[in-house]
Amino acid sequence: MGKERLNKYLAACGVCSRREADRLIEEGRVQVNGKGAENGMQVSDADEILVNGKPLQGKNEKVVLAYYKPLGVVCTEKDRFAEKKITDMVKFPVRVTYAGRLDKDSEGLLLLTNDGDLINSMMRGSAGHEKEYIVKVNKEITQEFLAEMASGVYLSELGIKTKPCKTEKIGKFTFKIILTQGVNRQIRRMAREFGYVVNAIKRVRVVNISLANLKPGQYRQITGEELHVLYNSCCGAKKNSETDTTKSCVCQK
Repeated sequence: MGKERLNKYLAACGVCSRREADRLIEEGRVQVNGKGAENGMQVSDADEILVNGKPLQGKNEKVVLAYYKPLGVVCTEKDRFAEKKITDMVKFPVRVTYAGRLDKDSEGLLLLTNDGDLINSMMRGSAGHEKEYIVKVNKEITQEFLAEMASGVYLSELGIKTKPCKTEKIGKFTFKIILTQGVNRQIRRMAREFGYVVNAIKRVRVVNISLANLKPGQYRQITGEELHVLYNSCCGAKKNSETDTTKSCVCQK
């Protein structure tokens, strides 16, 4: 039976993130086979693992959800000052967390999963996974503005230049932009450099997963070929065959 690092195993079981798992281990809240756990140790399903005195039930089946995050919902799990947290909005039998953030003032597609490997792959800036947005600004869009945005923008506030991206005008005050990196509040910062104020942002696609007909607060489980393409794009040949026969459904909190 294959073994893996304890923090990765805890994340795969849906207990918490790898970083949080390291903290639990350091605080002595994890036991393996009756002894205090140590960071870096290798475990498998054959081991008896307790977290806060409670036994784990083994790894969860891998789940990926496409969720329409409404405005005002914060991508956090433990911020006591946040009025609406992701964990409050999405009730699913398996613990899932977000793969890439979407800020409080933006809406649209957010991928949720219990697969730590998929999250880590999608969070790597060098991977170049596409994210598509529809953006509304406060004044008429010019071709010069779109060209400047597409060529990469120096963000004076952060002292960095964004990667080249794709832009397209779809209305007098609305444009589409496809990014391959994840700088905090990137689109708002980019537009600000040219005197534009962003009034609304909606993310409509992440890699091959689209928002489709979801309404704010709804989610659907990604399955079948759509799931295979996502894994192939993000994790190479890794696939999730366990959910091939699961029917896709649209749910609401």
